[in-house]
Order: sequence, then C-alpha cells, then structure tokens
Amino acid sequence: MSYQLYRNTTLGNCLQETLDELIQSQQISPQLAIRVLLEFDKAINHALSQRVRNRVTFKGDLNTYRFCDNVWTFLVKNGEFNDCLTKIKVDKVKIVACDGRSGAQKDD
Repeated sequence: MSYQLYRNTTLGNCLQETLDELIQSQQISPQLAIRVLLEFDKAINHALSQRVRNRVTFKGDLNTYRFCDNVWTFLVKNGEFNDCLTKIKVDKVKIVACDGRSGAQKDD
C-alpha cells in the first residue's frame, strides 16, 4: 500500500475534483475512480523516490512532534529552508515524513 500523502497536493486535488465530475456525469464508476486514485498514489510515490535528487536542509524551532503508524509529523516555527540556490524563511510549517523503505510500501 502506498501513502496517500500526495492527494492533498494541487495535482492530487485536481485529480480528485476531475474524478468527482466524471462520477457525477456518470462517465465513470466510483470504483474506477478509487482505482485511479490508488494508481496515482503508487505512481507519485515511485516517481518521487526514483526521480527527485534535490537536497534541502532546514532548521527552526520545533514546536510539536508526533510519531504514529510509521509517520512523523513536525510542527516548526521560524523555519528556514535552504537548497543550493535559495533560502526561504517561514513563520510556521508542518512537515510530514513517511518511511519509504517500510514493508507496507512495497507493491511491486
């Protein structure tokens, strides 16, 4: 099973809205929409793990952290993110980190 984390991105939200419209107009079944979302989850997780090689460093004041079901959630204040070209400062940020190597991740 792949993480459904990326369904709340702009791309994931647009996909869900489009699937909802297709269901409402009876062009696809709800079961097909679920299959499409599951395939999106697998594809986006695989693409990000295989194709993205950028590194970002960050620091800030840790406000809260949680660990539940192999998912870390960090709430950071006064965050600063750096890559090789850019430095971005934010007042608050929520970071969600999932273990991409866990046994539940392997669908292949």
